[in-house]
Amino acid sequence: MLQIEPFDLQGISQVAQRLIQACQTSPVWLFEGQMGAGKTTLIKAICQHLGVVNTVQSPTFSIVNEYLTTSGEAIYHFDCYRLKNTAEAYDIGLEEYLDSGNLCLIEWPDKIADLLPDRFVTISIREVVNGKREIIVTDNNTDTND
Repeated sequence: MLQIEPFDLQGISQVAQRLIQACQTSPVWLFEGQMGAGKTTLIKAICQHLGVVNTVQSPTFSIVNEYLTTSGEAIYHFDCYRLKNTAEAYDIGLEEYLDSGNLCLIEWPDKIADLLPDRFVTISIREVVNGKREIIVTDNNTDTND
């Protein structure tokens, strides 16, 4: 577990770097937090550090956005808020994205809990005082073969 002390938007770039280093053991990153907590803003900062060449924006209506890095790698960004059930997740091919080995950044992961792989990291972000945010990162390895 990693806890990142309260930070403001001016410090988000450093926070993104720390998360990239701490979470590189898994290609699936779950972002939890209330509406407006800063999940998409944090994902934008992470993508910038990873060299994404596309415009990073919330895939609220498309459910998934694909970004390419300067090295040609794909990163998938999901916003599962509007999914009504797991059948809709199957319809967009969620399992194939998760099994691709590419980085998958998922907002509102509780909507697809039954489809998550054995290994993922959870990044919980919450607002604390004066607009600052706090992050707790948990490595969720449910694979019993380790």
